[in-house]
Amino acid sequence: MKTPSHAKKIRDAVLFREIWKAMKVTFKHMFHRPMTFEYPREKRTIPDAHRGALGLLRYDNGQERCVGCDLCEAACPSRCIKVISEQDKAMPLQRYATEFYIDITKCVFCGYCVEACPVNALAMTKVYEYSTADKRTLLFDKARLYDIGDRYIDDARKYLYAHNQEKNDEESRAYRYHFPQPVGNAESSDA
Repeated sequence: MKTPSHAKKIRDAVLFREIWKAMKVTFKHMFHRPMTFEYPREKRTIPDAHRGALGLLRYDNGQERCVGCDLCEAACPSRCIKVISEQDKAMPLQRYATEFYIDITKCVFCGYCVEACPVNALAMTKVYEYSTADKRTLLFDKARLYDIGDRYIDDARKYLYAHNQEKNDEESRAYRYHFPQPVGNAESSDA
């Protein structure tokens, strides 16, 4: 293997060959179209399977889907969900969530809570812009989760369809599972 001669090294140094090699890369990329988004004005198209902010969902008739089973709390790896439930006094054997909290600062957006829910009461939306100066506002309570679920119901349904947890057809809506059914009432409460 030949080593470069002393004269060649001097000639390369005088002609700035290394700088010209580096500038060749710069000139090559100079005429490409820019690939950056101007974020506040331009927004990306988010896919349906995106894991954004969580929202609680209701049935089509407005009844709450969440039955307070605490499976989402048990499935959460970061322990950011807290569900407090109790029995419904009017309907024996039926539970509901009296309080529901999610600490978004601890959430890793894994989607395990959505998969664990037997009635698809939780879904993730495409909302990712919820920065704030006060960290305490990132503790979502039941009212705020239902507000997110009501405002972004289309995104939440698309998420459930994308993850094969619900189907978007009449036959699956007819056989949608309501958990638990009211005692003594055989007809479905969801039309």
